[in-house]
Amino acid sequence: MELDQLMRLLAGDDEASKAALAALVGGADYVVWEDGALPSEACARSYESRRRSFRRRGIETLGLERAVQLLRERAQPIRPGKITSVDRSWIFMLFLTEDGSAPVACIGGRRLDGRPPHQE
Repeated sequence: MELDQLMRLLAGDDEASKAALAALVGGADYVVWEDGALPSEACARSYESRRRSFRRRGIETLGLERAVQLLRERAQPIRPGKITSVDRSWIFMLFLTEDGSAPVACIGGRRLDGRPPHQE
């Protein structure tokens, strides 16, 4: 996916999307996986579990609860992506429609002790 296209998709008004867009403007690395969409309900379950873990460990997140809800409500598969800020202090997980034409949800997680909140 081209950078300008991804930036247009992140032009939403939620906090996580705004922060992800700012990271891209600042030169963040990104990837949107083109091969294989994922079931949205499976992603919702996975991030619900991670939400509890992040909370216990004191990891700061943006948009996590909202994203879990949006993924749970969606019946169609999603296409994931990831943005890593230049200073590597934040990782954003993106969830787009299967064809990549629209955003579904965005989650931001601050790295704790120099380690990412999760590895994909």
